[in-house]
Amino acid sequence: MTTTALPTEGTPTVTAPGSRGTRERLVSLQRRIPVVQLILLIAVFCYGVVALPGFGNATSIKSILVLSALVGIAALGQTMVVLIGGIDLSVAGFIVAGAIMVTQLTSVNKLPFVVALLIAFAGAALLGGIVGYLCHRFSVHPIIVTFAMGSIALGLAQLQSGGTFGGGAPAWLSQMTSPITLTLGLPIPPLVAVWIVVIVLTALFLHKTVAGRQMMATGASPRAAKLVHINTRRVWILVYAFSAIASVFAGVFLAGFAGNVDSTLGNPYLFQSIAAVIIGGTIFGGPGDYTRTVVGVLLLTVLTTVLVGQGFTGADQQILYGLVILAAMAVYGRERRLRDQI
Repeated sequence: MTTTALPTEGTPTVTAPGSRGTRERLVSLQRRIPVVQLILLIAVFCYGVVALPGFGNATSIKSILVLSALVGIAALGQTMVVLIGGIDLSVAGFIVAGAIMVTQLTSVNKLPFVVALLIAFAGAALLGGIVGYLCHRFSVHPIIVTFAMGSIALGLAQLQSGGTFGGGAPAWLSQMTSPITLTLGLPIPPLVAVWIVVIVLTALFLHKTVAGRQMMATGASPRAAKLVHINTRRVWILVYAFSAIASVFAGVFLAGFAGNVDSTLGNPYLFQSIAAVIIGGTIFGGPGDYTRTVVGVLLLTVLTTVLVGQGFTGADQQILYGLVILAAMAVYGRERRLRDQI
């Protein structure tokens, strides 16, 4: 009769080399490519095709891509902010402020669209830069400063417009955000084409430029970044200024998509921008990048569309989003922080 010795307390558990190697390879692959998110995206989309009539036709797919582009542009600045270890709760305020400013200046004050857009960008960059400076200089948590600055931006825009929510969006802007409009004769909505350009330019910036690498290094380890003479305060100022500009950019497209502007226009995009970044796999202070956010945006939009088609209410969707975010944070929170690996 043979007996099997049980491991005593303090005895290290031996893992089979083959299984450990496979697990490490899978984890390494997931760090480089959001494999799990892509599998979930395909699974949810296939479920939608089977469960919802017309879900997989061209018009439906174009509509999903337009909705994804709106969320994706709103999440652009949020991604950059999260990569340096911050968060931006001013997204909703700047979205509405940008929509008010541009529609007011073009339809009421009769300024050219480009001039109105540049004025809105300049104001957003100034306010966003102040946020980055205050957070870095005085070590104030971004949640407090960004929430306050979003309210300030909205208030200033309403003062400029005389308390109204701006005029109507130009007809060409509404056409640009329509799912049935062509781009240079190609069956791609113009807004989706713009988003594709944004994705490519952002990927090149983060991975192929010195400024992009400095930003990633600041998020990974501020102390190490300072030791290699990176001006981390300037990085924070510029990143938060860019986030404000990106929110204004999203607000302009949202004005065209909705046809008008109201005080709640940006509210859904604050939560969705944060959710898309986290679900995509970008965690506070890195690692991650905008392409992961793009996957998160697509997964979030397809999931939302399926839930609506299945009769889920807004409250149901919020609960599910919260659960998904908790699950994502539980998974990525188990990894060693990037700054601890350097």
